[in-house]
Amino acid sequence: MSTPSGFDELIHPSTRLSVVALLAATEWADFPFIRDSLSLSDSALSKQLHTLEEAGYLEIRKEGGGRKRRTKVRLTSHGRTAFEGHVAALRAIVEGAGPPAAPAPATESAAAAAAAGTRQQQQRAEAGR
Repeated sequence: MSTPSGFDELIHPSTRLSVVALLAATEWADFPFIRDSLSLSDSALSKQLHTLEEAGYLEIRKEGGGRKRRTKVRLTSHGRTAFEGHVAALRAIVEGAGPPAAPAPATESAAAAAAAGTRQQQQRAEAGR
């Protein structure tokens, strides 16, 4: 099976996919919110954000100064397009697996025979009372 169009190796690792999915649901997010929502350490999140920013998927803004400095993050339009393409590719992979196979006719016949046998046992039990 070939990889569907839109599959993005950069977004695919679970931590990056979680970051991008979280950001896709909002305009801007604060660093602590992302960190806490995904249960990541500051350094792990910083590394993932840097990787995504270098690819042009994120915009990172630092606001304020000193102890009040805040880091805000958002998906760029390029990042949003890449995420949507990746999600579509994942859906194509899942849908390509197909639905579970329908029960074979022999299985249905066996179930019908078992049900008939149970009815006969009930009738015999009632007749013996």
